[in-house]
Amino acid sequence: MISESSSFVKGMMIGGLFCVFVTLVGHIKMGHGTKAHHHEHHHIQAPNKEDVLNLSEGERMELSHSIRVYCIILVKPKDLGHWAAVKETWSKHCDKAEFYSSENVKVFDSIVLNTNDMWVMMRKAYKLAYERYKDEYNWFFLAHPTTFAIIENLKYFLLKKDASQPFYTGHAVKSGELEYVDGDGGIVLSIESLKRLSKIFEDPDKCPEQGGLIWKLSEDKQLAVCLKYTGVLAENAEDSEGKDVFNTKSVGTLIKEAMTNQPQQVIEGCCSDMAITFNGLAPNHMHVMMYGVYRLRPYGHNFKDALVFLPPEGSDND
Repeated sequence: MISESSSFVKGMMIGGLFCVFVTLVGHIKMGHGTKAHHHEHHHIQAPNKEDVLNLSEGERMELSHSIRVYCIILVKPKDLGHWAAVKETWSKHCDKAEFYSSENVKVFDSIVLNTNDMWVMMRKAYKLAYERYKDEYNWFFLAHPTTFAIIENLKYFLLKKDASQPFYTGHAVKSGELEYVDGDGGIVLSIESLKRLSKIFEDPDKCPEQGGLIWKLSEDKQLAVCLKYTGVLAENAEDSEGKDVFNTKSVGTLIKEAMTNQPQQVIEGCCSDMAITFNGLAPNHMHVMMYGVYRLRPYGHNFKDALVFLPPEGSDND
């Protein structure tokens, strides 16, 4: 279920503090994440609580059912531990989630792409997703297996966004003249953006399948180059207070940074109440996050959310 404010941040912070404890005691590697960047691109924000409260009950129900998220997780055999964790945790909350693997792995079902090149994997995954699901889903979320996502918060963020418009959003950064969404934080495309992308894939001059012979862009940068040719530009996703909601670091890392940089405001300085993703989590930390976000509740607190996102029919999500 979604919470506009305190329910998720309490669970998220507790889960995050557990991660810090495990890291400090067990010396578990959390991953490097990425440093914050100053950028000058467009910023798009989630609705605030008042926006939702002003909607009629009928409008809320219509909106909650209209946002359909298809999740693409790119995996390789070396990711088996993370693959299993994602399968058992947050991916259950997608309206549909599928794993796209570089090669066949017997222990898990996946869509086999037969390539180790991440850009080729991304291209093939997006192409197949559009061909198969363009009439079923209006938002497409791509993530790495080290990413933890809170899909209800993603749906809340998308609440008043029109999927027929070309949205391309996440944790946007700038590299030279190129603005792109960092794949470590997850990438969100509207159906309109995916439609344009599928068309530009057919133009090898503007969107080549293989990179240059001397140097090659990372897959998330290459995606931005291709989308730019279609008029789709990267936009940084923020909550109603201007805080990033797609994070390229783990909760534990962000909390430790806040403890150092803002010791008097660790919670406020760490992350958004409505954070959507974190990256660089070990598999066991994903289960800790699931407990903190979806299970743990302080007794006596009553969270009255104005909007509810029901799980997919037949789902065994938490």
